[in-house]
Amino acid sequence: MSERQRILTGDTPTGNLHIGHWVGSVKRRVQLQEKHECYFLIANLHAYTTRADSPMDVHRDCIEVARDALAMGVDPEKAAIFLQSEVPALSELTYLFAMLLPFNRVMRNPTLKDELKIKGLADNYSFGFPLYTVGQTADILAFRAHSVPVGEDQVPHLELTREVARRFNKMYCGVPDKAPDEEHESLGGVFPIPVADVGKVGRLVGTDGQNKMSKSLGNTIHVIDTAKKVKKKIGKIYTGQDSRQPNDPGIVDPEKNPLFQYLDVFVEDEATKVDIRDRYERGDNIGDGEVKMLVADAINELLEPMRERRLQYEDDAVVLEVLRSGTARAIASTEETMQMVKDVAGTGFFKRTLTLA
Repeated sequence: MSERQRILTGDTPTGNLHIGHWVGSVKRRVQLQEKHECYFLIANLHAYTTRADSPMDVHRDCIEVARDALAMGVDPEKAAIFLQSEVPALSELTYLFAMLLPFNRVMRNPTLKDELKIKGLADNYSFGFPLYTVGQTADILAFRAHSVPVGEDQVPHLELTREVARRFNKMYCGVPDKAPDEEHESLGGVFPIPVADVGKVGRLVGTDGQNKMSKSLGNTIHVIDTAKKVKKKIGKIYTGQDSRQPNDPGIVDPEKNPLFQYLDVFVEDEATKVDIRDRYERGDNIGDGEVKMLVADAINELLEPMRERRLQYEDDAVVLEVLRSGTARAIASTEETMQMVKDVAGTGFFKRTLTLA
């Protein structure tokens, strides 16, 4: 086992990655891969919770998500990008962990409730929809991950994972009931108790100016968007201030204008940000149009090297080889965990070796 801490995070393949993914998680992945043992999951089984009737679309999106991650700077020599459906331990642990969680506890997950509401599922959802939250705990714990880069909306999922890890370690490994989280491994627990690594921007507002940036809401700026398209999307952001003329008197609060989150996140020069805020608050010959131009230029400056890097992975065969290599590494890591789990949980009878053909 590597002496470096393990990191696990990932994405459900529902389309191309966008700048919300970058600021919420992927930027942190690129940083972490330099010093940690990183595994980045493409959760294609989780995609079936709402897209079971579109298997080929999910298949295609797996390749696109991997391509975008590579474009954003994930290095396949430093981190393993892998496919959830090709790693048997993840499904096996999901089944076992489902026995350790009361159904009511799973359904109290606020992120799950929000997703049911946003997706308009009400009571019309499959049994697999709440089960995927248990699957997320398996995704993380199968790698005995110490840290998980997530957006703030995913923190409740991680808390569920922490509960499962504690319960398993106490039930099957004899870890004392009141043992501190950081001592579980040293006391014989199979699983470390992972912590959330929330990005600097936990929730990036979308181009609708109201909701979190989300593919399902169509309010995104994607890695694959051209410079022209980025400017067009930024230009359409509803700010609530569009009717204000540049020289309107009175103080205006930039915190109520979603453009200023984009300004803070994507414009690097601090002096420029301070000057724009000051002028905007005083109504000093500045309007939303000027801020939008500045933001669009900054986003395009960020995306340009990603667009260029993406050209290296235009061939699906190249992307699939990256996924194959990463999946083989993921299988090796999770099989080690499964053997530990089976030894203490009493489910192990025979040794097995899994390889990709």
